[in-house]
Amino acid sequence: MLIDNQEKTDLLKLFCEVRRETEDFTRLLKIEDYIPQPVIFASPAKWHLAHTTWFFENFILKTFYSGYKEFDEDFAFLFNSYYKQAGKMLFRADRGNMTRPSVDEVYAYRAYVDRHIEELLKESFLPDLEELIVLGLNHEQQHQELLKTDVKYLLGHNPIFPSILEDNLVQSNGELPSWKSINEGVYEIGYAQNVESNSDFCFDNEQGRHKVYIHDFEIRNELVTNAEYIEFMEDGGYERPELWLDEGWTWCEENSIKSPLYWHKKKDSWWHFTFSGFCQLPLNEILCHVSYYEAEAFARWKGYRLPTEFEWEVAADSISWGKRWEWTNSAYLPYPKYKIAEGAIGEYNGKFMINQMTLRGASCATSKNHSRKTYRNFFHPHYQWQFSGIRLVK
Repeated sequence: MLIDNQEKTDLLKLFCEVRRETEDFTRLLKIEDYIPQPVIFASPAKWHLAHTTWFFENFILKTFYSGYKEFDEDFAFLFNSYYKQAGKMLFRADRGNMTRPSVDEVYAYRAYVDRHIEELLKESFLPDLEELIVLGLNHEQQHQELLKTDVKYLLGHNPIFPSILEDNLVQSNGELPSWKSINEGVYEIGYAQNVESNSDFCFDNEQGRHKVYIHDFEIRNELVTNAEYIEFMEDGGYERPELWLDEGWTWCEENSIKSPLYWHKKKDSWWHFTFSGFCQLPLNEILCHVSYYEAEAFARWKGYRLPTEFEWEVAADSISWGKRWEWTNSAYLPYPKYKIAEGAIGEYNGKFMINQMTLRGASCATSKNHSRKTYRNFFHPHYQWQFSGIRLVK
C-alpha cells in the first residue's frame, strides 16, 4: 500500500519542523560550546547534531534511496552511538575530542541528508519507510531534550555561568497541594492506539499492553517544590543514613552530594544555574535535577513513597503532569510479550532494560508533541542532570 500525497506532504512538513527545532536551539550557542564533553554521560552539541543526522542516513537513505552516496564515510564511525549491528563506533568518552570535523561541516552534513530525505519523500514509498522516518523524528526529539540537558550541564559547570535564553524554564505548580484517590482494581497498562488519543506513535518499550492489579492509593497532584526540599536538607536530609538506600548513601558520601544539581549556597540563601544565568532559587518553583536516590530519601523523610510506574500511568488522567520527569519506584524492565525488533533498530531500547529506574511524564525540555502517559523514560538512579522531579504517593 502506497502513502498518498497528503500523507507525504504532512510527513515532509513534520520532518522539516523537527529538524529545524534542533538547530533553533544550537544556534543559541557560541562555536566553542559545540565541542566540549565535560562528563561521559553528556554528549557535545556537535555530536547530537551529527548523530541524529546519521540515523536518517544509515537507516533510511542507504536502504531506500537508490544510488545514495555517503556525505563522508568516516561519519558512520564517528556518529554511531551504540548500534553495534550498524558497525563500529567511537568510544563514548572520546566524543568531546573531535575538534574535526568542524561545526560547519556538521551543519553541511545535516543539509545534505535533509535534501536527500526531502527528495525521497517526494517519491512514492511504502509504509515501512514512513514508520522509519517517524521513528527517526521521535529519536531526534529525544536528542533535543538530551541536547538541552547536556548543554545546561556544560554551561552550569562554566565558572561564569553564561546565559543563552531569557526563559530560565522556572515553573511553579500553580495551586496548593492536593491528593487524588485511586481505587483498587485491575487496569490496562501500556500503549494502545485506540486509547491513547494524543499520539499515533509509541516506542517499542511502551508495547506489550497488559493487566496490572493496583491497590487503593492516593497520589499528590502537585510536584515537590524547592521550599519543601530545603526543609528536608535543613532537617539533616543529607546527613541521616537511615533515610537512604545503601547505594544512595554511598553515592552521596563518595561524591560529596549535599544538594540537587546546580544549587549553590550564597551567604544565607540558595542560588542555582538556569539557561538565563545564575539567579536566586525561587522557593515555589518545582524541584528538579535530583537523582532517584534523592527522590526516594525525600519521600521516606516525608513519610510517603514514590509511585510505581503502573500507579503513575493509572493516575495520569487525574493529575497535572508534564513539567518534570518524575522518578518512579519501578525498575526499567520489559512488559509481558515485549519483542525486540530484528536488526540494529532492535538495539534501540531493549538492551538497556537492566540496572535503571523508570521515569514518567515529560519535562520543560521535552519537545512539543513528544509526551504521552505511556512514555517510559529510564536512567541510572544516580543521575541528576535531567529535569527530574518528585511526586509523592501514600
